[in-house]
Amino acid sequence: MINDTLKITFVLPFAGTNPCGGPKVVYEYANHLSKRGHSVTVVHPALCGTHKPWVKRAKAAIRYVQRSIDGSYRPDKWFQVDPKVRLTWVWSLAERYIPDADAVIATWWETAEYVNSYSKEKGRLFYLIQGLETWEGHEKRVYATWKMPLKKIVIAKWLMDIVGGVGESSVLIPNGLDFHRFGMDVPPTDRNSSEIMMLFHNYNLKGSTDGLEALSIVKQQVPELRATLFGTPPAPPHLPDWIEYHRKPPQTKLRELYNQAAIFLAPSWSEGWGLPPAEAMMCGAALVATDIGGHREYAIHEKTALLSPPKNANGLAENILRLIQDQDFRIKLARQGNAHIQQFTWDRAVNRFEVALRER
Repeated sequence: MINDTLKITFVLPFAGTNPCGGPKVVYEYANHLSKRGHSVTVVHPALCGTHKPWVKRAKAAIRYVQRSIDGSYRPDKWFQVDPKVRLTWVWSLAERYIPDADAVIATWWETAEYVNSYSKEKGRLFYLIQGLETWEGHEKRVYATWKMPLKKIVIAKWLMDIVGGVGESSVLIPNGLDFHRFGMDVPPTDRNSSEIMMLFHNYNLKGSTDGLEALSIVKQQVPELRATLFGTPPAPPHLPDWIEYHRKPPQTKLRELYNQAAIFLAPSWSEGWGLPPAEAMMCGAALVATDIGGHREYAIHEKTALLSPPKNANGLAENILRLIQDQDFRIKLARQGNAHIQQFTWDRAVNRFEVALRER
């Protein structure tokens, strides 16, 4: 490690209240960079984006006051940030709220619009791209941020290809994983093949409706099937009694659930670099997933996972049934997936991140 330290600012688009993969990656980087001696600040705004309707601005003002008082902008309920990392809560991402630093890093397309306007006192300008953030519309504005003169860091090869397609260059740094928080406690041989686990989310692109449909198809052929869902929203309505739901489980409980599951189902239509499937592989579950860029970073069909096209519940169901009916193959796939995922360490990611921050 190079001895000279940096002042680094990460700019998030919102509070860290709810568990979320993108901010989790940012907090991980903040922790590891801080432990290496760097001075790290993570900025959380009450209001992100310009030209917001007055109703949204009024709600943001109320949140700003409330969270300024109770500190609920912090991720303390779901992620432990190193005490040396400075977490700030600000009204907006206007430059006056951003500390001077050596590097300032946008983490979402709207934050990139702000960071692109900062003066040199805020540091060299970077853009950590964790997905194709067009699911809420604004496609032209999203792609416009990719062409801004920010040094781009992408977490997956498919994102690197898209950045290249708009005529820009980027640095590829795959995510790291925390092998202290997640690991295999129960061997795949000791698991019930009919125990399935899946992340539930309200966003259509997460494919939860497809996943639930696939589980129902499998249930018709495997009456003993049991499924466990987890997520941040309330439980979906009318869940049958063979599906249980855990809302915002602490990481110790999440590790326990991963280790109970023989199979993890990942039905997303799009992912930057899917964290829950990778965590499930760390804990020894066999992976059934959609064949998308964010899964292909670690999911190799027939070797570390079984893949099928997105938006296809029947394809997911067929792969689940195959693993239930062929226990030897399920165990082999789980072990190979667990071995493959070990390469994605935070040490490797942070080493590359430091190099990217220092390169001219």
